[in-house]
Parts: sequence; C-alpha cells; structure tokens
Amino acid sequence: MAYNFSRRYFFYGSLLAGAIPSKGFGSVPSLKAAGYKSPNEKLNIASIGSGGKAASDIAGCAHENIVALCDVDEKRAAQVFKKYESVPKFKDFRKMLDEKGKDIDAVIVTIPDFMHATAAVWCMERGKHVYVQKPLVRTVWEARLMQDTANKYKVATQMGNQGYSNEGTRQVAEMVWAGEIGNVKEVHAWTDRPWWPQGLTEIPAPDEVPSTLDWDLWLGNSEKRPYTSGGKGYPNDYGNFYQPFNWRGFYDFGCGALGDMACHILGAPNMALKLGAPTSVECVSKEGTSNFMFPKKSVIRYDFPQRGSMPPVSIFWHDGLKESPKVAGVPEGELLGDLPSRPRQQGAAPRPQQAPNGYVGRIFNWEQFQDALAPDARSSGPNGSLFVGDKGMITTGTYGEQTRLLPAAEKMKDYKFPEQFLTRSPGHYRDWIRSAKGGDPSCSNFNVAVPFVEWMLLGVIALRVDGKLEWDAAKGRFTNNAEANKFLKPTYRKGWTLS
Repeated sequence: MAYNFSRRYFFYGSLLAGAIPSKGFGSVPSLKAAGYKSPNEKLNIASIGSGGKAASDIAGCAHENIVALCDVDEKRAAQVFKKYESVPKFKDFRKMLDEKGKDIDAVIVTIPDFMHATAAVWCMERGKHVYVQKPLVRTVWEARLMQDTANKYKVATQMGNQGYSNEGTRQVAEMVWAGEIGNVKEVHAWTDRPWWPQGLTEIPAPDEVPSTLDWDLWLGNSEKRPYTSGGKGYPNDYGNFYQPFNWRGFYDFGCGALGDMACHILGAPNMALKLGAPTSVECVSKEGTSNFMFPKKSVIRYDFPQRGSMPPVSIFWHDGLKESPKVAGVPEGELLGDLPSRPRQQGAAPRPQQAPNGYVGRIFNWEQFQDALAPDARSSGPNGSLFVGDKGMITTGTYGEQTRLLPAAEKMKDYKFPEQFLTRSPGHYRDWIRSAKGGDPSCSNFNVAVPFVEWMLLGVIALRVDGKLEWDAAKGRFTNNAEANKFLKPTYRKGWTLS
C-alpha cells in the first residue's frame, strides 16, 4: 500500500491517531484543577536512589527544591549526600515517605529495575508525581499497574528515556510521515551493551555484606539470597557481583541490554511508526546462555501489524555488538550509530552542535557531519537505528541525534528537514516538572511510556523462552506458550506485595 501524503493529511488524518494527542503533546486539559502548584513555585522533590544515574537525575531537577534523599548504599550515594548536607537522608523509602511525605511534591525513582514499580506505586498512591528511570519496570503486569495508578491518582509522570525529548526523534517522525523513504517495512536497532557481565553460569560463594550497604533493603521485593562480592575477578568496572550496577544482567533484577538501551534507541521507531502492540516476538539468535542471567549477545525480532496507512513492519534488535550491524543494501561505513565528535583545538570557539532547550545529542549539520568523519575524530559507538523504506533509508543515533538520510553524502548536503508540526520539548526533566505544576503532560508520561515499554518487555521474555511467541495485547497474554505467560507478572516476597 503506497502513501498518499499531504500536509492536511498529517494534521487531520488517521496517521497521527494514537501517536500523540490530537492537537499535539500539550492538548490534554490542564491539571491545575487538581490543585497542582503554580508554575512560579518550586517543587519539593525527593529521590529514591542517590548514587549512580540518580545523581544526574537529581542534578537535572536541581533548579527545584531537593528536600529528601534515599539510598540503601551510603558509599554509592556519598557524593550526592555531601552535596546536600542539610537534606534529610534515608535508607528505606517507605520511612522517608512516612516521615517527610507532607513536605514532598514529587519523587525521582532511580534504583534497580525490579524495585521501580514498588517504589513508584507507593509514591503515586500518596499523590506524588514521579519521574521513573527507564525501562520503567521489569514486567508487563507492573507496567499496566503503573499506568492505572498514575491515572487513578492524577499525578504527573515521566519515564527517563531522554530521547523522547530529543529533536532528532521528532525529525525522524516528521520525515517518515512526510514520505521521505516511503513505506517502512523493516527497522534495525543496535547497541554495544551489555558492557557488564552476562551469560555467567555459577554464583560465587557468599561473603560479608559491606557495612555501608543494607542488603535486605537492596533486595526489596525479590527473593532473599546471600550477598556475594563475586570473589576473584570482582569488583570489575561495574562493581561487585550484583551491585551497584551488575544487577542489570540478572533475570530477577534487570532486563539486560534491552532494559538499558531499548527505551532510548527504539524511541524513534516507536514514535515515527506508531508501533502499538506487536503480534509476535522471537529471539532469533543468542550467545552465552545462563539459568539466571541474560545472554551475552542476542537478536530479537518483533512483528507489528498494519497500523492505519502504515504497512506491517518488523523490528530487529541487536545487542552485544562491537560495531554496527551489516544490513543488506546499506553502503559500508554508513551505519555509524552515535557519530564521533572531532576533538576541538585548545582555545578554539565551541561549535554550535547542541540543539536548544536541553535536547540530548546533536542535530544534523553537514559541516559538522564531515568533521566527525575526519581521520582524527574519536571513534563512534555502535548504538543507533535504521529505517528501511521502499524509497530510501533513515538512520539515527541513541537519542535521535544526527538523524540523516542514506547515503548521507548524496542526500544530506543540501537537505531541508520537513516543516515542524510536532511539539518540541523544553527538556526531559523540565517537561515533567512543567506537567507537575499543571502544565502539559510530559512527552513520555505513563500513558505514552507504558504501551512502549510493554512491547519492549516482550523481548525480555523471548530471551528466556525459545520459539516465536504470539501476543494478544487485549488479553495481555501469549496465546501459544504457557511458560512465557509465567514471566508476565513478578513474584514478590512477603511485605512487598502490590495489587
């Protein structure tokens, strides 16, 4: 089926239905009626998680009031704790909310994936707005619970996938919708993750828990198990056997490379192609399997049905790569993923590479693109996506940066991007804060993020269950595999149950 494109069609046609609100990201009625803060007031923000990625999330909201901090690992959180010396500190977020809840408007949740839903639901039930790091949750059941809870308590939400606020992600959508590459029937997305250990087959012997870590609180809702530092060979670049970062590779705690990068890299395909729910998912190859960890390397295929005028499309996810994948019809060297940036000479004026208003990554510029490909430029990272259409191809980086047609030398020198008609973001954190103060819903609020996360999480299950899994989104189950259905909902230990 060929597209019959017109500007009027994009403003009023069925292609936009479900991709964004009918009048743009800001079309939902203001939340001020619910008693939200004036835009002139600062939010009182607490954070569940203070070290690691939480530190940058806190920094992203530092123009508001940071009023409480929580972390189960004092050593990991030490730098942020020192920066906010006068702010109350906690190890148990439940105690923080009980004692300081009346002083808290909103909460950042940046802890391991398996505890996201537990912490965020606890906050939302108390009327707190939440910013929750990607991949939002670990299971489909938790994702749907998060969406339902957010809507019930009418709180402002945002998933921490910065690319959804990026200029390039919107450019991809506008280019696809304008018919630049015709019908898109295939997308490839790739990453060099995991950098952390995966595919291990033995758990090291237990040893002493560090005095700065509350291991029982770290385990939270998961099954109890002994702490281990990992013994010989640990700590590596990402810490001890389980924490503070290696948890990503474990079935019980994380979502592997998908959980780390898919909510970024697949954001542009999700928006541009209005992906909704797939009909099937399958891990078509994997290396380094384990009974308790994700594989070292994998390729996952998602198949989506026709969506309005858009034909069926297959999404291929590649992880564990050392270089960009080889795709038929793509010239050698075109799929550079995250483009390198040439080191600036000392004393030289900075080049205007950054997009305005806090966007992540670079917008495309022909001169800078050539500069990035120079022999002395830094090497590029293999993270990106490729849209294959029947009239051409588009590629982009992790967060939608350097979006370009291929071959770039032929297509991009004098290229003019389509007229903007998607609302631009003020920045991922500001987007959420604005929403919490009664403004427009943020671009990755849970009504947008949960359907996206849900289909991504089906790939996490496909890594554990062999064969093609047929998905019925309306019923929330696989129709051909009872074993796979067991992984749709987590098992919580006593005292941590959500309902």
